[in-house]
Amino acid sequence: MDLKALMEEAAKAREKAYVPYSRFAVGAAVLGGSGKVYPGCNVENASYGLSICAERTAVAKAVSEGEREIKAVAVVADVPGFCSPCGACRQVLAEFGPRMPVIMGNTRGEYKVRDLNELLPEAFNLEDVN
Repeated sequence: MDLKALMEEAAKAREKAYVPYSRFAVGAAVLGGSGKVYPGCNVENASYGLSICAERTAVAKAVSEGEREIKAVAVVADVPGFCSPCGACRQVLAEFGPRMPVIMGNTRGEYKVRDLNELLPEAFNLEDVN
């Protein structure tokens, strides 16, 4: 799958976001090691802290289907620049593909790509636990 197609999947996922509080809808799509795409959207909660980001929704879907490698992630929101994953999402993504491309986009179809290591250098990982 090419990067533009992954962005399109993220944009479609954004349409399903549950955002009654912030009104800030985000869509994401991860490309699993199997080649399958897993979309996700952000889901807010009245207690705020229990809200979940689109990227983590997509990762959870992939892992629950047996994926253990994520090859790429795309994130889309209605922002003036490009939607970047938050720090928590960067850490979760690093667990499954520390060198993956992160495609950061907006609702105008514009995007830029960064390596996850650029966004989260020296991520905490299994070696740190052991």
